[in-house]
Amino acid sequence: MDWQKTAVESHYLTAVGVKEALEAGDIYEALQGIDELIDAMRRSEQRAVRSQLVRLMTHVLKWQAQPTHRSPSWVATINHARQEIWDSQEETPSLTDDVIRELWERCFQRAKQQSEDETGQPITRTSISWDEVFHTRYRVRPDSSR
Repeated sequence: MDWQKTAVESHYLTAVGVKEALEAGDIYEALQGIDELIDAMRRSEQRAVRSQLVRLMTHVLKWQAQPTHRSPSWVATINHARQEIWDSQEETPSLTDDVIRELWERCFQRAKQQSEDETGQPITRTSISWDEVFHTRYRVRPDSSR
């Protein structure tokens, strides 16, 4: 069986194939399938975190770039993306803060581009801090400031 291809296409079919290999007594084949399944699941979880991190950074950048456009839905998006990342970390302990830091610059560049696309204005920031992304409390006030 082409474990790599199967694991990329379907985690379920990979698990079924591993079970079949075990039932046939082919431990080596089953271990190959498990290794590929673990790797595919790791990549899948990282993609999900990367997507949420870009979403989160995009809204933080927009928050800073367009203070007059701030809304409760932006606050909700920021909070939801944070929670999704934290939930992923809780469910997948290998998704450490260090892993997120490894994704940071690439995600920032994507978020910057997305923010520019959505706002129609250049984003001049060259970086974004961990605190801005994960700890700053964003809320809408009548004067539209943080």
